[in-house]
Amino acid sequence: MHDMLLDNPFWSSLQSRHRALALCAGDVMRYPSEYAPFLGVASQDADVEEALSELVAEGETWLLLGVAPKLSNAWSLETFRPLAQMVCDEPLPVIEGPEAIELDERHRDDVLELVARVYPHYFRERTTELGRYFGIYRDGRLAAMVGERLGTSDAREISAVCTHPDYTGRGYARRLIAMLTNDHLERGWTPFLHVSQDNMRARDLYLQMGYRQRREIDFWALRSASGTVARS
Repeated sequence: MHDMLLDNPFWSSLQSRHRALALCAGDVMRYPSEYAPFLGVASQDADVEEALSELVAEGETWLLLGVAPKLSNAWSLETFRPLAQMVCDEPLPVIEGPEAIELDERHRDDVLELVARVYPHYFRERTTELGRYFGIYRDGRLAAMVGERLGTSDAREISAVCTHPDYTGRGYARRLIAMLTNDHLERGWTPFLHVSQDNMRARDLYLQMGYRQRREIDFWALRSASGTVARS
């Protein structure tokens, strides 16, 4: 069951951890656009076109991961290179470094400024409300951060790993990843993450730290074929 949930992570998260946020129609669920541009379907065989019409407006783009439905030509489904889905089974060594603090509403502007600089993809105004976020401050600036996003009752996704360009090479991201990974393991959750296979630097870091690739997971962008392409 655990593997099946990770095979369809958007749907699984909206069915469980983020059920209270989910916008639903038939066998389709999506996040409110201010949280994330993610949409999930129950299965690739689900009849979802009517439900999609309720949840996807013209001009919007929604991302699917792991499972996509069969669709008529009323819809455009753009296929990207599969992501690497990685998991960690054992605690990781935590390198020495500055104190990491849990980020909250007081830090929102700093978080949004950092992700706009180095991690603009898929991050929205209220993404930080999907889980806990942690950061390291140096010289009065948010130097590095890491957070939680998707999740089920027994798994949590590590996301938004980013370091300000002025503070790269100091091990801050490695320290934050290890601390949050170990926290998940102590709570009985499987830590997992997704990374572009074109981002070899990040992928190699996770492997070096102790993550393993669970699978390649398919990744798509969905939009109405008659709509104007635009990020929601």
